[in-house]
Amino acid sequence: MAVVRTIIVTVQNVGGANKYFLDGVQQATAYLGVGGSIRFDQSDASNGGGGTHPLRFSETSNGTWAGGSQYTTGVTTNGTPGQAGAYTEIEVTTSTPTTLYYYCTNHSGMGGA
Repeated sequence: MAVVRTIIVTVQNVGGANKYFLDGVQQATAYLGVGGSIRFDQSDASNGGGGTHPLRFSETSNGTWAGGSQYTTGVTTNGTPGQAGAYTEIEVTTSTPTTLYYYCTNHSGMGGA
């Protein structure tokens, strides 16, 4: 399935804690429509600062940090966050849960919905 949308992911320190920014907006809610793939581009160097920040999905807010499990159906990852070509991509179908949360597998509290 073709990539319909690319979201640029950066990481910034806010109040002493790292947070994901989607297209420049802190912990933005990303609305993903059925019928394509959404690529979360993590090639910006900030994704590798302070240890890498792999973006993943869960049906639980804050993912595995809150006792949830990683959602992997239709999810593809590539490369190392902070390096050229790094991304996490999700194919959105009618079977994809209505609400998914993005989170960092290495640091709690970085993500959003």
